[in-house]
Amino acid sequence: MSLTINKINLQLTPDDRKVITRYFNPGNERSLLLINRVLQMHHEAAKSLLSQIVHEFSQYHKELLTVFEKHFSLVSRLLSPEAELKITPEQKLLIGAYFTMEYSLQHAALFNPSIVEDPDQSGTETGEKKVIISFRATGEGHISSLVFKRGKLDKDSMIHIEPSGNLMYEGRITQKRLNNKSDFESLLSQTILPVVIQQEILSQLKDTFSYKSIESILRTALQQLKPGTGRNKLKYDILSMINTSYEIHFLPDSKISERVIFPVTFTEKNGIEDARFVKFTEDDGTSRYIATYTAYDGTFILPHLIETKDFLHFKFSPLHGKAAVNKNLALFPRKINGVYAMLSRIDGINNYLMFSEDLYLWEKADLLQQPAYSWEFIQIGNGGSPLETDRGWLVITHGVGPMRKYCLGASLFDLNDPSKELGRLQEPLLVPDADERHGYVPNAVYTCGAIIHNGNLFIPYAISDYKTAFITVHLDDLLDSIMQKDQ
Repeated sequence: MSLTINKINLQLTPDDRKVITRYFNPGNERSLLLINRVLQMHHEAAKSLLSQIVHEFSQYHKELLTVFEKHFSLVSRLLSPEAELKITPEQKLLIGAYFTMEYSLQHAALFNPSIVEDPDQSGTETGEKKVIISFRATGEGHISSLVFKRGKLDKDSMIHIEPSGNLMYEGRITQKRLNNKSDFESLLSQTILPVVIQQEILSQLKDTFSYKSIESILRTALQQLKPGTGRNKLKYDILSMINTSYEIHFLPDSKISERVIFPVTFTEKNGIEDARFVKFTEDDGTSRYIATYTAYDGTFILPHLIETKDFLHFKFSPLHGKAAVNKNLALFPRKINGVYAMLSRIDGINNYLMFSEDLYLWEKADLLQQPAYSWEFIQIGNGGSPLETDRGWLVITHGVGPMRKYCLGASLFDLNDPSKELGRLQEPLLVPDADERHGYVPNAVYTCGAIIHNGNLFIPYAISDYKTAFITVHLDDLLDSIMQKDQ
């Protein structure tokens, strides 16, 4: 049968007005020269300049003076204690302003969306559903962060996006879980790091320590190694041994479109990529939102997890185990036969199925799907978490074919035993059309999650790694097509 795909007349494009403040570091020598230049300014001139800066930029940033204070503290180490005592509060703020820059979060792209039901359904009428859409936002240096929009699906499954806020806010970062020094010493002894450097690192650690403290110590200690000895790989290996969990807390009065999750740890410093959110329901009926994402440090990738109940407070954790590798991890929305279930693509080519009693530990992956049709010969992966229907687990897939063209597909798996594939579309569900083939990565349509609403499947999808669009398809028609043997 022929499927009818309804393309919604709405596209979300990158907005380079969405900016955050970042620390600007020109290097120690230039930094000290810059500080001295500021200190040589006449007091009234410095005060006037600071006032001008605050007036110009406070309309774009929350807590701007707090940012300046923080960035001054990062360069104050270059000053002697005596010199720092002589600096006035206004001078500290002005120095902080010189070490601050704006970063455009989504200047390059706003793409790879996922979608979940909003935990707050107030204000909806019969047949409507409020939703939260997450996006991968990419800016200068191809650094990816996570941003959100709130929308409403009407009774006809059309999407209405809430107007965005004007400010972007990173939230308050905290770290709850500490690492044990004795456990870390055992792990460190298994690396190729010279014993003398191991001892130097351990001597600076307390009995329990945070991720940030070990990252700072490693940055200095590994500089003793000669260039070409794999310092970055060694740092990555060591940091992957420890707990890199952290939390981010946003103000309740902030709009969800103003919240940005920017990379925090070394393992994700170049990107929080392709978050796949799912509303996960426990056996007792309680629910929370969980997302897998790819942490990218510029060279290596690791799968991580995000957990939240309200999209105000987020917990970030690494995943461990032999099967917690590569990209494309997507959690099922509930336990199956008493254990967690996850889709993955550990070899970069095929879809795998994993089960675990521990949400953070994945040791084994079994082959689930291989490329079968010409449009997916290069690789097949998931397009977000499985969706539960009365006929089976619906999985939107992506396939890569000739000219590295990405298409969307769909498969159906048994509800009680998702290792059993019941059917698969022989032809793509969605291919990039003539207006969608141009972008940062040409010839690609891609999604990180879909949602079922009023008998329709609603899919937000990325166009050529640049912008986001939306389609709907009648759910029963799609399931019938999946199960049709001779298409």
